[in-house]
Amino acid sequence: MARTGWTVSYSKAFWARRALFLASSTMLGGVAIGTVSATAAPVVSAATQSFQISPQPLANALTTFGIQSGWQISVPDTLTAKMNSPGVAGNFAPDVALSRLLAGTGLTYQVSGSHSVIIKKVSANITLGPVRVGGTVAHQDPTGPGVGYVAESTMAGTKTDTPLTEIPNSIYVVTKQLMQDQQPQNVVEALRYTPGVYSEADGNYSNGGGIIGSAGGILQRGFSTTSFVDGLALNSASSGETAFIERIEAVNGPASVMYGQTNPGGMIGISLKKPTDTPLHQVSLGFGSWGRYETTVDTSDKITKSGNLRYRVAAIGVTSGTQVDHIDYHRVGVLPSITWDIDPKTSLTLLGMYMYTPGDGTNYLQYPICGTLIQNGNCRRIPRSTFTGYKSYNEEGQKEAMFEYMFKHDFNRFISFSQTFRYEKSENNTENTYTTGYDGSDVGLRPWSIHSRSTTVGLDSRIYGNVSTGEIKHTWVVGSDFRQLEYMQNAYYDWTQDYTQNLYNPTTNTPVCVNIHSAACEVYGSTGPYNYFQEGVYFQDQIKWKGLSVLLGGREDWVNYNQKRYSVNNDNSSHTITKSSLGKAPEPQHAFTWRAGLIYNTKFGLSPYFSYSTSFIPQGGSTDYLGKPFSPMTGKQMEAGLKYKVPSKDILLTASAFRIDEDHYLISDLEHSGFSSDVGKVRSQGFEVSANANITKDLRLVASYTYTDIRFAKTNKTAQRVDIYGNSYGDAISEKGKVVPQMPRNMFSVFADYTVPTTIAKGLGINWGMRYVGSNYVDNVESFKSPSYILFDIGAHYDFGQQFSTLKGLKAQLAVSNLTNKYYLTRCDDSFCYTGQGRRLYGSLTYNW
Repeated sequence: MARTGWTVSYSKAFWARRALFLASSTMLGGVAIGTVSATAAPVVSAATQSFQISPQPLANALTTFGIQSGWQISVPDTLTAKMNSPGVAGNFAPDVALSRLLAGTGLTYQVSGSHSVIIKKVSANITLGPVRVGGTVAHQDPTGPGVGYVAESTMAGTKTDTPLTEIPNSIYVVTKQLMQDQQPQNVVEALRYTPGVYSEADGNYSNGGGIIGSAGGILQRGFSTTSFVDGLALNSASSGETAFIERIEAVNGPASVMYGQTNPGGMIGISLKKPTDTPLHQVSLGFGSWGRYETTVDTSDKITKSGNLRYRVAAIGVTSGTQVDHIDYHRVGVLPSITWDIDPKTSLTLLGMYMYTPGDGTNYLQYPICGTLIQNGNCRRIPRSTFTGYKSYNEEGQKEAMFEYMFKHDFNRFISFSQTFRYEKSENNTENTYTTGYDGSDVGLRPWSIHSRSTTVGLDSRIYGNVSTGEIKHTWVVGSDFRQLEYMQNAYYDWTQDYTQNLYNPTTNTPVCVNIHSAACEVYGSTGPYNYFQEGVYFQDQIKWKGLSVLLGGREDWVNYNQKRYSVNNDNSSHTITKSSLGKAPEPQHAFTWRAGLIYNTKFGLSPYFSYSTSFIPQGGSTDYLGKPFSPMTGKQMEAGLKYKVPSKDILLTASAFRIDEDHYLISDLEHSGFSSDVGKVRSQGFEVSANANITKDLRLVASYTYTDIRFAKTNKTAQRVDIYGNSYGDAISEKGKVVPQMPRNMFSVFADYTVPTTIAKGLGINWGMRYVGSNYVDNVESFKSPSYILFDIGAHYDFGQQFSTLKGLKAQLAVSNLTNKYYLTRCDDSFCYTGQGRRLYGSLTYNW
C-alpha cells in the first residue's frame, strides 16, 4: 500500500496533519505495511494515565488519544471511514486504552517505534491470541485462551467484555496455557487448582471424559454447580472434553441474574474453540497410564484471501483403560466451526459437534468404609483397581451431536445485538451394576439397564451498548434466554436375586438377567418422558465514574416442567407388563433475582469491592400437606474483597470473603407426618485468596487458599451419630449448626512452571504442583471424618525447535499427577467411600506449523 492517504493522530489541522504525515513517512520508511520493522523498538507500557475519550467517530477518538497519550498513530483514511469508537474513560496504560478505543472496529495495532503504532485490520498477519506489547497484554479476547496463567477480561461474569478488576465478585480463569502445562483429561481435573472449587468430590466415579450438564463431582463454595458452554447450559459431554475447550471460568457466588437456574455457590463457564485470526495447525500424539493412547488435531485458517471467512476443526480420538479393571474409556469426536465477518459490524460463527463415547469410564461401584477408611487385619485395603461388577454386563456409553451459532451486529456506536443458539441431542446406554450395600467383605449389587435420550434447545438474545452521561459511562444489557429439555428414559432393575461379590475375590463372569421380556426375570423399573422449560428476561447496567464501577442487574425467570413417569412390573408367570403412574406434574414456578455491587480501581492497581447477589433453584415434585408445591430454593450472598493488578505486570492477586444463605431448604413437618416444610436454611461462609502470575517470561505460577464453613443454619431434623463401623449410638441429636457433609473446610494449592534459561538447557521447562484437601464429615451430625490428603504433581516440556532449527514446531510434554501414588479418599458417607485417582502419567508429542 502506498504511503499517501496515511495520517498521524488524525488531527484535522492542516499543518499538524502534514507534519505528522511526514513523521509517519519517515517512521515507516524501513517498514513494509503489515510487517514490524526488525529494528523498531517495542512499545513499552508506561504507568497508567487518565483518559477521558467519549464514544465518537474513530478518527476523532484517535486524534484525542494521541494528544492525551503523546503517542503517534499512523492509519490510512480508508480504514476509519464511517467507523465509531466506544471511547475509554479511566486510568489505563496507553496500550490498554488504545485497545479499548479499537474494540469492535475490526482493527488492531502494530508496533513500529518506542511510542508509535500502525492501525491495521485484524485479518492481517497478526499473532494468535492477545497482542503483547513490551511484555504487557494490550487487549485480551474475553473468551480466548488468556496469556500464560493470567486472563484480564471475561464475558462470563457480565455477558459483556469486562476486565476482571471491574467486576465486584470472584471470577477465576483456567487459561489454555495452564491446561497445556497440567495436561488434564477432563474439566474436573482442570479445576483442581481453582479457588473455592472442590472439583473431584466423586473420586474415580468418572475416570474418563468428564462432566455432563450438572457438572457432577464439582462443588463451589459448598454447593453443587452447573456448567454453561458459550453462555448456555449444556446437557452433553462436550462440556468435559478439554480438546474442544479454549478456557474455563469459575464464577463463584450466585449467577442467576445472567444465567437463571443456578445454585448459590456459582457456575462453571466454558468457551469452545472457534476460528482464529491467524493460521493455526497442530497435531498431537499422546500416551499414558492404563493403556491410554490419544491423538488430537486442531487447525484453523482463512478460507477467503481477505480472511473474512475462517474455519477451525478440533478433533480427538482416544482409547484407554482406567485405574479400575474392566472399566474403559473410548471416544472419538470432532468440533468444526466457521466464522464469517459479513461486514465490519456483523459477524456469524457456526459450530457443530459430534462425539461418540462407547465407554465413558464411569465407575458405579463404591467401596465400603471397611477396607478404605478402616484398614486393619479385618479390613484389608481394597485396591483401587478392584472391579466388583460383571464383565458380561458392563456397558456405559453415549452419543452426542450439537449445532450452535453465534451472531453479532453493531447497529451504531451505542447499540449492538448478539445471539447464541444451540441445539443438541444425546443418547445414553447403560447396562451394568451399582453398589447397594455391604456385609463384611461382601458387597451387594443391583443390575440395571437404562436407555435414555434427550434433546436440548437453548437461545440467548441480548441488546447491549455504551452510553455516556457527562463523566458517567453506562454499559447496559437487556436480554432474554430460554432452555427447553426433552428427556426420555427407560430404566429397569433386576430383582430376580440378590447379587453379591466378594471384594477380595470377585467372580466377574456371573451372568446377569435384565431382559424385560424374559420369563426368567422379575424386573421393576420406570419409564416416561420428562419435559423442562425455563425462560428468563434480564437487565444489567455497569456504571463507571472515574475509578468507580457500579454493577446493577435483575432477572425474572419462569420454569415449567412436566414429568409423566410410570412404574413397570413384569409378571414372569403371565408375561404381561403393567404400568402405574408415579406422580403428577409439578406446578410452574417463577422467581426474581437481582444483584448489586461496586468496585473502585485505584491508580496503583488495588481494587476493593463489595456485592450482594441472589439465586434460585426450583423444587419440583414435592408438595406440603395441602398439596401446594414448594417455592424455589433461594440463595443470597454478601461478598467483599480486594483485587490487585500489579501495574505493568501480568500478576493478578485476589482476596474475597463471603456469606451465602440458601433458604427454603426442606425440613420435616412435625405436625403432619410424612410431609415436609420449606423453612430450613443452609449457610456457607468463608474466604478465598489466590494469585495468577506470569512473574517473568520464563516463570508462571498459580496459588490459592480456600476456607469454606457450610452448616445447617435452620432445621428441625435429627439423627443418631454412628461410629466408624456403622453402629449407631446415643440419642438422636439436632442437625442445626452442624457442618454440611462431604465439603472440605480447608484447601490449598500451588502450581509453577519454569522454562530453564537457554544458556543452561535450551528449550527445557519443568513444573511442580501441590494440592492439599482438608478433612470432611461423613454425615449431617458430624459422626466422623474422611481424612485430609496432600498430592504432588510434576511435569516437563521440551521445545525441540529451540535447539534444532529443523525441528521447529515440535514439542514434547510429560505430566504426572499424584506423584507418590497416594491412596486417598475424596469423601465418604456413613457406609461407602470414593477413592481418589492414583498416580497417572501422560505424555505427548505435539507439532505446530
